[in-house]
Amino acid sequence: MKFAVFQLTRKGGRDKNEDRMGYCYAGDTGLFMLADGMGGHPEGEVAAQLALESMAGSYQQCGSTPIVDAGAFLNSALLRAHTGIQNYAREKAMPDAPRTTLVAALLLREQLSWVHCGDSRLYLVRRGELITRTRDHSYNEQRAGAPGSAAARASRHVLYTCLGAPQRPEFDVAGPVAMQAGDRVLLCSDGLWDNVDEADILALLGALPVHEAVPDLVELALSRGGVHCDNVTALAIEWEPADAAGTLTDLDTQAMDRDSFATTFTTHLSTDACGRLLADVEPLDDAAIERAIHEINDAIRRTTAAKP
Repeated sequence: MKFAVFQLTRKGGRDKNEDRMGYCYAGDTGLFMLADGMGGHPEGEVAAQLALESMAGSYQQCGSTPIVDAGAFLNSALLRAHTGIQNYAREKAMPDAPRTTLVAALLLREQLSWVHCGDSRLYLVRRGELITRTRDHSYNEQRAGAPGSAAARASRHVLYTCLGAPQRPEFDVAGPVAMQAGDRVLLCSDGLWDNVDEADILALLGALPVHEAVPDLVELALSRGGVHCDNVTALAIEWEPADAAGTLTDLDTQAMDRDSFATTFTTHLSTDACGRLLADVEPLDDAAIERAIHEINDAIRRTTAAKP
């Protein structure tokens, strides 16, 4: 399995960055994730971090029990992440739980499946053309009528589901789609798609390798969003790139040992907790959460500093 991957996040005009991103890969699978902690609720960045750690923990646990059904895995892993956030809020006796959106893509034996909850998006692009993208769980896209209508404009960012809320989340699982050489997959927060037209997203993804397209898309979103721009986060994958040996972001999982597992961030979930996909998740203590946030912020700073 050969792919190139590049990820980048910027704070924008907000006081802090509540977006989180990361990926894991092992053998013939890869899991790519992005979460956007929701404003108006406490500790959105913690909810986003917990969601990614929980998803990664579920994925790592499956190393000894290979994933057979991508859709079933994504369904269970998302629900487990939701439960973990709720448990964290109960442990801290929080009157209002942290909440987050989530989009995650699973590559399994050269096929792509994905799950999403909220308005963080996935785009699948082939030769500059849109194959598919996720539809936000917002009144704008699901219930408000035609795009561009007054009702749609007014409800553009009104979500009716997320992870961490008291009720069971609504979410969509899709795929599998057989990947073709050169296919690009983009995961992004609303800070990007809200400020960059779909035509520009497709043009940049279609014309540039992902390590160039992602920084250009992020900078374009920040420029158009202005001083009040939301956090902007993007993670993009190119399947079987032509220059597969060309950059540090290119990965060939066929060269990995059978039992190898790699990830861009450290998980702090126990092996036992990883196995209980739909059961209660042991909440992280404050020190573990602070370490996780510190580690991912360090990675973000290194990625941003490396940009020319």
